Amino acid sequence: MKKLLVGFSLFVLSFTSVGRDFYVKNAALDVQRYRFSLELNDENDQIKGVAIISLKAKSVLNEFQIDLGQIDSSGKGMRVTSIESEGKALPINHVADKLHIVLPNHLEANSVINLKIAYEGVPKSGLHISKNKFGDRVFFADNWPDQGHHWLPSIDHPSDKAAVEFVVTAPAHYAVVANGLKIEESNLENNRKLTHWREDVPIAVKVMVIGVARFAMQESARLNDISVSSWVFPQNRTEGFYDYSPAVNALEFFQKNVGPYPYKKLANVQSKTRFGGLENANTIFYFENSVNGKGEQEALIAHEIAHQWFGNSTTENDWHHVWLSEGFASYFTNLYLEHTYGRERFVKQLLLDREKVIRYHQKTVRPIVDVTIQDPKNVLSPNTYEKAAWVLHMLRQQLGDERFWNGIQAYYKKFAGGNVLSGDFQSVMEQVSGKDLNRFFQQWLYQAGYPLVALDWAWQKNTQTLTMKIEQRQVNAKFDFPIEILIQKVDGSVEVASVEVRQGVTDYSIKMKDEVKLLSLDPMVKLLFEGVVTHR
Repeated sequence: MKKLLVGFSLFVLSFTSVGRDFYVKNAALDVQRYRFSLELNDENDQIKGVAIISLKAKSVLNEFQIDLGQIDSSGKGMRVTSIESEGKALPINHVADKLHIVLPNHLEANSVINLKIAYEGVPKSGLHISKNKFGDRVFFADNWPDQGHHWLPSIDHPSDKAAVEFVVTAPAHYAVVANGLKIEESNLENNRKLTHWREDVPIAVKVMVIGVARFAMQESARLNDISVSSWVFPQNRTEGFYDYSPAVNALEFFQKNVGPYPYKKLANVQSKTRFGGLENANTIFYFENSVNGKGEQEALIAHEIAHQWFGNSTTENDWHHVWLSEGFASYFTNLYLEHTYGRERFVKQLLLDREKVIRYHQKTVRPIVDVTIQDPKNVLSPNTYEKAAWVLHMLRQQLGDERFWNGIQAYYKKFAGGNVLSGDFQSVMEQVSGKDLNRFFQQWLYQAGYPLVALDWAWQKNTQTLTMKIEQRQVNAKFDFPIEILIQKVDGSVEVASVEVRQGVTDYSIKMKDEVKLLSLDPMVKLLFEGVVTHR
């Protein structure tokens, strides 16, 4: 979902693809489309909005709730001025950041209504109104994970995806970028301008976005009829167009290897996001200092573009499975770097990721899918980024490249545009590979930690035998895994042995005619572990 600008008890869980989700869902409700008409100004930070929400009843529906932040003690928040349904006024009941909607007549299953909500206020979060590094006033959305409801009446949870339109009226000196395609830009009286963007592919509120600023815009390429553009502040126009140019290569890589790009444009936007990057659907925001003319952000750009498939199109159905977004984007960034710069760059990144997981684990011991987390902001950690990326890497080693990529493509094809849980991914990979992967996913996703491997070895000259004892020393968690061992002999020759390590202690011996000089673990960087080697 994002690359953070800042750095960041032991739980052992039985396998399940569903954890407790602390957001109360309404199974009878499905938002089909949002249309947000917004008025912005330069006199103050107050916005005025009219939201038209098209709702479908999945079963009989009498009442429901819409998320919308209220005015708090600081004076920030939204005040609702009217609610209508099919032209009829409804009472306003706004409590605890929820609009309680009671319909005059119940809706039958599969029927659709339009709800119209007029509101105004100063956003407490979600839409940030500030100045950029050049001192220009800017408006940038930052909805992740659940901040969209502070300025947009919505179902602010990734399980409910909908088409969206933004109709923004602002002073004429601003340009506006948002999800989807621009279908209108009109000059109005009083030096105002209306800009209308529309995205017809359903997306989650967390990746709905507008950016309003003075922009320089360049369409850098068209790839399979997809417009790839850069939106940067005009003061660093030349540097920005250069720095964002790798987007074309990343887009092409993911299209070829994962599946068709799910949207009709890809805009890369210099912004005031709180994160290093925010993967808003087809309208990615990057931190403003990502532009410096040095081309340093290719990995970040690839990460956010990978999210267009993983997180935006295939979207976690609840926050505890966010690794399906962040872990995938992290590993597929590594795969892009491997494709572009070779294995050395790929291995370097794997080793950095492994070290980060180890440092995190020394302070915080949690599984990747941690159902105890209540605040979605807390689901991001090296567990859901780097450790999850390592899980995909180890799965690739277990299945082989061909079956791994076939599985990834089958997974995306099946769930593109929808919502997923970890069990859905496992099921597809099992079907494609023909392997039972239950133990693999149980131990790496739902069990905290990783193997601490102690290898003790000796070469018996009289029997010409290499003996090894491999012990797992981590506490309260056991793993089954293959590990490769590099055997270096005194004559300079080497060979690699692959050992299946089971829980506890594994003894292994090999007939070895030549004397052994040195052993080392995991020479090809295939396993997430810590290890120590001793010679007796």
